[in-house]
Amino acid sequence: MIKEIKEFIKINNLDGYIIPKNDHYFTEYSKINNLARLTKFTGSAGFALILKKKNYLFVDGRYTIQAKKQAGDTFNILEIPYIWPKNLSFLYNHKIGFDPKLFTRKTLKKYFENKFNLIPIGFNFKNKKENKFIKAYNLKNSVTGESSISKINKIKKYMRLNNINYLYSSASENVNWLLNIRGKDLPNSPQVNCKLLVTVKGKLHLFVNLNKIINLKKMFKNFTIHDENDFFKTLMNLKNGNFCIDENTCSIFEYQIINSKFKITHFKDPIYNLKSVKNKTEIKNTCKAHIEDGIALTKFLYWFKNNKKQITEKKIELKLENFRKASKNYLYKSFDTIAGSGPNGAIIHYKSNNQTNRKLKKNDILLIDSGGQYKWGTTDVTRTTVTGKIPNKIKDNFTRVLKGHIAVFLCNINKKFNGHLIDQLARKSLKKAGLGYSHGTGHGVGFFLNVHEGPQAISKFNKIRLKRGMILSNEPGYYLKNKYGIRIENLIYVDQKGKSLFFKNLTYVPIDLDLVNFNMLTKKEREYLFKYHLEVYKELSKYLNKNEKKWLINLIR
Repeated sequence: MIKEIKEFIKINNLDGYIIPKNDHYFTEYSKINNLARLTKFTGSAGFALILKKKNYLFVDGRYTIQAKKQAGDTFNILEIPYIWPKNLSFLYNHKIGFDPKLFTRKTLKKYFENKFNLIPIGFNFKNKKENKFIKAYNLKNSVTGESSISKINKIKKYMRLNNINYLYSSASENVNWLLNIRGKDLPNSPQVNCKLLVTVKGKLHLFVNLNKIINLKKMFKNFTIHDENDFFKTLMNLKNGNFCIDENTCSIFEYQIINSKFKITHFKDPIYNLKSVKNKTEIKNTCKAHIEDGIALTKFLYWFKNNKKQITEKKIELKLENFRKASKNYLYKSFDTIAGSGPNGAIIHYKSNNQTNRKLKKNDILLIDSGGQYKWGTTDVTRTTVTGKIPNKIKDNFTRVLKGHIAVFLCNINKKFNGHLIDQLARKSLKKAGLGYSHGTGHGVGFFLNVHEGPQAISKFNKIRLKRGMILSNEPGYYLKNKYGIRIENLIYVDQKGKSLFFKNLTYVPIDLDLVNFNMLTKKEREYLFKYHLEVYKELSKYLNKNEKKWLINLIR
């Protein structure tokens, strides 16, 4: 495919062409991944820049090792945010082609600033057309805790207060949340790909593949379902007015159509903030999903710690999946399982394949990061575990990661009120030893939607104020290249008592105490471990067999 793109560059008198990871719905995971076809890189984020004589693949710190292994033979690997195309001064004023349906104005500005001559021109990747259509479906109010009518009224109120005539919600996750619908257009998320136009008077225009949609007209007044390609025709029939778009998911193609007739006054979809705060019913259902997930993970960890046969990473993935499948409410993975043993664990988002699938050795460390979609809830949990003896230095590093994990949970959210401030606490113990990790400490999580879902996060750059009901991951780590990886992850949510905000755990899965140097822990940290394992036992023990219970109760110390 690289050869075809270079020929395309030549024919169109370009100097280069840029290929993103996303499709035109801008989802993190999609069934179509042209970046992977082009580069063999399978990570969830990145983009390629193909030039006449050179090829560049830009990835963040989670994926630098993986990208070099998968694409290093044909691509120069560059790490963002430390280097962008705009930093390649030898390319200034060069003509770079891009597909306007796959990029936003915000993205291109971040990548290139104003230092390039950007040419909108689509390359035909000749993807197979989808011929199997899974219907969208409704969620009951007893599942969501709020009717779609109520949510739409909140949007209408926001539009009136901000003098907005039209809101264009181009992020499918937001439309799914607003209308209380779900589908299966993504491999690991219960989402139907669609976009929505809301007028201030409450008229709804849904853009979707008509083969996938159920009859929603009975649910809403003033509701019209359009084919996903009818966006231009629909807009041309509207009266002039002020528009709100989402700068993160409204493509340049769509922006230009809107901007040709309307005044764009707002660039942030308000649904993101509404969706990020889960109500009591959403939290309750998410808790139920985590109990079922905790049962599966705890049974798996007991099996792993007591397994005497030699196993591979692939067998580990399959074993864990089978434990999850024992639940009647389990649907499928929320992302591809990461089961990295020994040196593979140092690849932050590792995915085992036939070439890399390792047989575990007696003293290998296993990092397993996995999650599930349940009725109704999304889970994500990472545990690092071992069956043999390990050097004290590795124990010390695991304990530093654990101290960061505990520091996040115990922090005073009234003082450390955003992810930027909390991220510093997570890194403190590692930093004292001159160590760190090149990923965020935590991401937001959706309610029975995407496992990665903002705008809240725990990272160096996120300054979104945390609110009651927000769900995040808590996952500091440490990775020694070609040796091992350590990560401890729970999902947590913000709760409130009076004026005090605090975190509560959603994840109930034991932590491997064989990796802990208790001498490095404070009294408060040891108390946390005791209370956490006591809670795990209380929540899960009735679902475990005699041997599993005995093993789990021994962790309460």
